[in-house]
Amino acid sequence: MTAPSASVRTVRDAAFDVLRLHGLTTLFANPGSTEVSVLAGLPEDLEFVLALHEGSVVGTATGWALAREEPALVLLHTTAGLGNAVGALATARVNRAPLVVLVGQQDRRHLTQQPFLAGRLEGLAGDYPVRVESPVRAQDVPGAIGRAVHAARAGRGPALVLVPMDDWSQPAEDLPVAAPDTVRRSAAADPQDVAEVARLLARSAAPALVVGAGADSAPTWTALTALAERLDCPVWQEPFGARAGFPQHHRLFAGHLPADRPRLRATLAPHDLVLCVGAPFLRQYPYAPGKLTQARAVVVTDDPAEAHHSPAELAVVTPLPDFCDRLARRTPPREPRRTAAPRRSAPVPDGSLTPAHVLAALADRLPAETVVVEETPSSRPDLHALLPARAPLGFLSAAMGGLGFALPAAVGVRMARPRRPVVAVVGDGSSLYQIQALWTAAHYGVGALFVVLANGRYAVMDKLAAQHGGKPPWPRFSEVSVAGLAESLGCPARRIGTYADLCATLDELCPELAGRTEPLVLEVAVTADGDFRP
Repeated sequence: MTAPSASVRTVRDAAFDVLRLHGLTTLFANPGSTEVSVLAGLPEDLEFVLALHEGSVVGTATGWALAREEPALVLLHTTAGLGNAVGALATARVNRAPLVVLVGQQDRRHLTQQPFLAGRLEGLAGDYPVRVESPVRAQDVPGAIGRAVHAARAGRGPALVLVPMDDWSQPAEDLPVAAPDTVRRSAAADPQDVAEVARLLARSAAPALVVGAGADSAPTWTALTALAERLDCPVWQEPFGARAGFPQHHRLFAGHLPADRPRLRATLAPHDLVLCVGAPFLRQYPYAPGKLTQARAVVVTDDPAEAHHSPAELAVVTPLPDFCDRLARRTPPREPRRTAAPRRSAPVPDGSLTPAHVLAALADRLPAETVVVEETPSSRPDLHALLPARAPLGFLSAAMGGLGFALPAAVGVRMARPRRPVVAVVGDGSSLYQIQALWTAAHYGVGALFVVLANGRYAVMDKLAAQHGGKPPWPRFSEVSVAGLAESLGCPARRIGTYADLCATLDELCPELAGRTEPLVLEVAVTADGDFRP
């Protein structure tokens, strides 16, 4: 791999811009060979301060940070330098001194061969750092430095970024740095932060709200509803949200954002400002090049990690209900022009049942206060379109994406909220990851309803294999009976094969869901139709 020409913007250039943005223009170091690539020809606006031992480097930077009440920048030399500095880093942590510490590493291209000076760096300083990050790619280094700045400020201690020596010369991406420019933090809604976000909204010609799992509470729903109505703007649910952040039957709810960049850019193209509340900006699934959006981005969250990973102009870390309430009251009302987006419906089947038919039938019958626990990857877009969350905690899913969440989670939710209807909607493949949870439901009299969409295959994996142009090597498992497994665990079960049977069963069950004291599995035979577009 050759170094880019002088005209190409490098990771080093982009990293220096991040340092300048945060005022980190004084560098405390004792240089080593793995750091020469970043230090040689240091720009004149960056000042190098030499100390003769790494303990002195960190100690000097600690005094600087404490006196200025701002992070100080440190550069350490792979294992030897970081090892020499550990005692001073421990002192910095206990002294609550914010430090951004760049640690050199051997060339990424032969790290697997453990060359001379390659360091096992991640755990070397123990748990004294407030954050340690090893960027996966060279292009991730500038964002990692930005996140380290925010982590050092928030955690009041050293935040480490481990950088292989060849990363600095690699070409940078023409994308926003995956860290906010500015982070504000407050234990309660700060009037100045509220005023700043309100000003950005007032100056926006076409704002949009994006809500996420962190906004799923009754007071935040109320405040965001008032804010959206005053702005008369669309409200989108974050991609792959684990919970609903807004009443999804409201006229301003626009739907769920797609999880790939081309469709996301197209969806947000009409907007010049996107305000994310209770969500990062913005989780994706398949990779595609290019920016997420051309709009300005503001994030309001109560989760510092969510803020630190967001490529946003401003991130505010604060309790959401009070902040959103104050923001709504501060925002001037606009003339209402928007009408409710048309809702999808599923036609009555004339043959085999599809997941959409089942979900539409549930939507027509479930009480508004029902908690829907989802784990049906291939049918999740249909679930979002047909079965809106109408109350806080109305939708619950696995934030991480791994299978095995829905069955036990539905049991736990119903045990915690015994008077609230709870329905788990899962694929048959997903159900097998924690089918044992049905024994707990039966043994403890947990009255949840488990709707299993059974197609005898891993439908989403089949669709992904088809998109890649290959035949899946895994077989179907149509011989598996989820109802039979449920009954073997002491949980009552029924098999559903027709639309008429489905409707009659749901008409019988849904009015009594809140009072059930016995679990029930409905294994519904469905076809695996449609494309997978997350």
